[in-house]
Amino acid sequence: MNRSMWAGARVLGGVTILGAIGWRLGTGPFLDGLRAVGPRSIALAVSITCATTTACAYRWHVVARGLGVGLPLPHAIAAYYRSQFLNTVLPGGIVGDVHRGVDHGRRAGSLSRGLRVVAWERIAGQIAQLAATVLVLSVLPSPVRPALPIVFACTAVVVVALAGAVRVAPRTGVSRSAHAWRVAASDMRHGLLARRAWPAITAASLVAVVGHVSVFVIAAHAAAADAPLRVMLPLALLVLVAASVPTNIGGWGPREGAAAWAFASAGFGAHQGVATATAFGVLMLIATLTGAIVACAGVVRRPSAVAVDMSATVNSVTFEQP
Repeated sequence: MNRSMWAGARVLGGVTILGAIGWRLGTGPFLDGLRAVGPRSIALAVSITCATTTACAYRWHVVARGLGVGLPLPHAIAAYYRSQFLNTVLPGGIVGDVHRGVDHGRRAGSLSRGLRVVAWERIAGQIAQLAATVLVLSVLPSPVRPALPIVFACTAVVVVALAGAVRVAPRTGVSRSAHAWRVAASDMRHGLLARRAWPAITAASLVAVVGHVSVFVIAAHAAAADAPLRVMLPLALLVLVAASVPTNIGGWGPREGAAAWAFASAGFGAHQGVATATAFGVLMLIATLTGAIVACAGVVRRPSAVAVDMSATVNSVTFEQP
């Protein structure tokens, strides 16, 4: 499957999920989610998203510094807002990340390193989110609790397989795989695992996870999904993990499908799950509108000439936002 076909398949996946939800539940849950958003929930979401965006931008700033292509924190915050807005309104959910990687790389004089910084920064966020999800699912009741032993066993197999692949990967030579290994190992050593880097990256990632979960809980309460935090927390993390799947339309698709399943499994009904996910999507869109201002006002200026095919770059990247 070539890149254009893969990009179309990702969008088609999101459309298919939304179409299936609409066929089974109608438009009612989506409309209820839209109506649930009010001034109080918007104000809370905007405030929390300001903190989470700053934390994510700081994580990007730390990784970039480790890889020798540092960028000022104010610039990182503005660019991250723009990135989130683009991810929210454009298909695939990764265009904003690719854009800031290209922009940073062009400014720093190394397009490859700029894109790698964004990739590692997003990977760090994904790892923190998955770790938090596993921890919460281990101690709190959730729809996937009975399947946790199988999940843990599969995870252990994957970790062992990756460790084995890393162990036998070529560390010398001139082949493409050997070069890729050396670059990845160097990036991890200096960008993620350095003594000055990993505590800051971990703290920033946890702040981001807490922030996104908090906005989801606010959306759930706005949509009248009244449940104790110990019940809502696992559902929120499950939905957020699903939202990271890059088969969506501006974030819509897997998130609503996962919410419908998780809420139905927890006894709240699929309708309630879709309404909550819709309210969350609307709140996140409103909270990231600052990114539209950044994009329109040119606070983060583009290079005068971009010598890359953005569409090809977007299609080749498979990571998504938290």
